[in-house]
Amino acid sequence: MKDYIEINDNYDRGEGRYVSSSRSIGFSGVMSRVYLWMTAALLLTAASAYLTISSPTMLQLIYGNSAAIWVLCIAELALVMGVSWGINRLSPTMATALFLLYSVLNGLTLSSIFFAYSTGTIYQAFAASALTFGAMSLFGATTKRDLSGLGGILLMALIGLIIASVINIFWANSTFDVIITYVGVFIFVGLTAYDTQKIKAMSEAAEVYGDAAAPRRVAILGALSLYLDFINLFLYILRLMGRSRD
Repeated sequence: MKDYIEINDNYDRGEGRYVSSSRSIGFSGVMSRVYLWMTAALLLTAASAYLTISSPTMLQLIYGNSAAIWVLCIAELALVMGVSWGINRLSPTMATALFLLYSVLNGLTLSSIFFAYSTGTIYQAFAASALTFGAMSLFGATTKRDLSGLGGILLMALIGLIIASVINIFWANSTFDVIITYVGVFIFVGLTAYDTQKIKAMSEAAEVYGDAAAPRRVAILGALSLYLDFINLFLYILRLMGRSRD
C-alpha cells in the first residue's frame, strides 16, 4: 500500500482501485502536521505553566483549593477521552480546539513541578526527553520491524505502572519509587516508537473517498498520542534527574 491518504478519488483501471485525482498527503506530510500540532501543544503547556507559576492569583486559585486540582484532572481526562473516542464524529476544527484546550489545562497542573525541581533540572530533563523522544519516534517511523505486538504488552505494563504508583502513595517506599520511575521511562520510550509506527499505519491504511478532513483527524489524534508520550516521558526523566540531585 502506498504511503498516502487518498482524497477526491477517481477509479484507476490500471491500478484497479481508487486513486487521488487532486492531491495526496504522504506519511511525511501527515507526520509534519503531527509534529506541528504537538509542538504547538507543548508551547501552550509551557506558557500556561509559566504564567500560572508567575501569578499569585492563579496559584491561589489552583493550589489554594484542593477541589480545583480534581476539577482540572477530571476536565483533562474528559478532553482526552473526547478527542480519542470521538475523533471521527468531531470536526477537525473542534478536535483541534479540544486538543489545544487540553494542553493549556495540562500546563496549569504541571506548574507544580516548579515547586519540586529547580529550573535547571527542568530544562535538562526537557532536553533529555526531547532527544530520547526524537530518536524513538524516528525509529518507529523508519524501522521495518512490526511493533504492533508491543501495543498489548505496553498497555498491560502501563496499567501495572498505574496500580503500582497508587500502591506506593500509601506504602511510600523509596526503592519501589525508583523502580517505578525507571519502568515508566521504558514504557513511554516504547510507546513513542509504537505510536509513531501506528500513525504511519493509519496514514497508509486510510482510503478516504472525498473526505478532505481525514488527514487533519489523523494528524490531531497522532499529535495527542505523541504529546502524551512526551509529557509522561519528561515527567519520569525529571523524577530521575531530580532524585539524582537530592
